[in-house]
Amino acid sequence: MAFPEDVLTADEHVVLDLHPHWKAMIRPVTVLVLAVAAVITALLFDLDAILVYIVAGLAVVAVAWLTFWPWLVWRTTHYVLTNERVLLQTGVFSRDRRDIPLSRVNDHAMSQKFIERLLGCGTLTIESAGERGQSVLNDIPHVEKVQTTLYELVEADRDSHSYNDNERSVAPAQQAKVEEKK
Repeated sequence: MAFPEDVLTADEHVVLDLHPHWKAMIRPVTVLVLAVAAVITALLFDLDAILVYIVAGLAVVAVAWLTFWPWLVWRTTHYVLTNERVLLQTGVFSRDRRDIPLSRVNDHAMSQKFIERLLGCGTLTIESAGERGQSVLNDIPHVEKVQTTLYELVEADRDSHSYNDNERSVAPAQQAKVEEKK
């Protein structure tokens, strides 16, 4: 599921659209493999039909609860960086979204445990001005590159705002010089 473009403003474009790192799916895939193995084992050992149905029923419940649901959560979790803001969206049936304008990002930090370094993921913490303060994003793939991209976006946003501020302050001064010459 791609991030819906209809939530973006007219001049806004997506720079990065990320889901949590694939390591979040290790446990669900393991449960799926074990459930299939349990059903196959029950069939191979020629167990009583009722016992096979019980094993298959438990396998279906385990797969639905411990595999399918985590996969849905993983697929519907978006970490999106645009040229204007950071969007954090989660939720399967209901939707929670947090927008952090780039102009409000005060600080961002990344951390990686040893295993996360090996797998190429980590935690990105974004500190913003406002009530909610910090947003901690776990299992970000290629967290170093994401942090660098976020830094570049924040700096570009600040540069564009300072350019606009300078343009506004220079324009009246130039207008005054033109009027003086008349």
